[in-house]
Amino acid sequence: MILWKSCKTFQTQRAVCTSVLNRFHFSNVNQAENKLAVSQKTDWNKTMSEAEKIVGYPTSFLSLRWLLSDEIANIALHLRKLVGSNHPILKTAKAIIYNGRNTQAFGLILLLISKAAGHLNAKPIEEDKAAGVLHSQRALAEITEMIRTSNLIHRGLVNINIDTGSTELNNITFGNKIALLCGDYLLSTSCIEIAALKNQDLLLLISTAVRDLCQAEFVARRDNQNFPIPSIPPEDCTDYALKEWTLLNTYGAGSLLGKSCQSTLKLAGHSKEIEEKGYEFGKHLALAWQASLDLGLCINKDKGILQNLCAAPIMFHVEHDPSLLIELDKGLDSVENVDYLKVLDIVTTGPGIGLTKELVKKHSQKAMEILSVFKESDARKALSNIIVAIGDF
Repeated sequence: MILWKSCKTFQTQRAVCTSVLNRFHFSNVNQAENKLAVSQKTDWNKTMSEAEKIVGYPTSFLSLRWLLSDEIANIALHLRKLVGSNHPILKTAKAIIYNGRNTQAFGLILLLISKAAGHLNAKPIEEDKAAGVLHSQRALAEITEMIRTSNLIHRGLVNINIDTGSTELNNITFGNKIALLCGDYLLSTSCIEIAALKNQDLLLLISTAVRDLCQAEFVARRDNQNFPIPSIPPEDCTDYALKEWTLLNTYGAGSLLGKSCQSTLKLAGHSKEIEEKGYEFGKHLALAWQASLDLGLCINKDKGILQNLCAAPIMFHVEHDPSLLIELDKGLDSVENVDYLKVLDIVTTGPGIGLTKELVKKHSQKAMEILSVFKESDARKALSNIIVAIGDF
């Protein structure tokens, strides 16, 4: 009996080893093909990991003090009831937890620029020695993450179709309640935290950034779920694509990162000129990042492009050839009606991809130029590496 069990165990182990060897062999065979696609992700993760070491800890606001709060625990319990439904809040929650370095890097960037710029006349009690920044700057980084995350969650609200079946209707309604309450909780908590810093100028800057996030939802045409669709170009469509794309994404991300960078330098006691440099750095970095993400969606022919039909390559192609709007206009009721593969096939044959690469390069260079204002340091080098990683197609 013992011998039979031993044989069985050996067979199982051999099968596992064979399976592992087969996977290893399969991996080697495909390594050359996948090297290009994997290298960018690897470089990005390595860059972010090294940057986190410089500030002393991972900077996502999803730390133990947030995860263990009663409110977040209750939300997590309610989210479980939505498993199996297609409500967008599930995807948002998954992205926040498992893809944090992509969705929650704003706080890291704030801490890095805070450390790169240094602080003037700060009391020792105000300084976080481990991170090399002020406690107020660390709090601001968390506040910025909360605002951005609340915006992502609020954008997951679903407009309800009156023809929806009762079961699906209940799921959508319940999911909307969770998305609304969760987003409101994070936003209201960020308001309490920003008020605790007792800085009126800071409050004004962050408030206007929140206002801009709201205004982003009114740029471009929208389908019935409020996903953006390119506007009809005017008769003189010179720079139409660049202007509309820049407006949409400055409101949507550039303003928050820019004004947060400006705010963190204000907390450190820097001059107005340096504060403005901080705003410009954050804005250009956010725009370079968004253009790079747009480029990735189009090159990889990702279905996620349906939620961002105002991606830079598509906008540039519409300016070049407005006939693309014939297909895009099918999405005025729902972007799901757009044949995204057809759109992307057309876009890849036009000037959109090349112009978007130039756009990434332009904003990356401007961000890099501003970095030269600060003295050489590990934090400045980390920011430089992030910019390089963004522009690495």
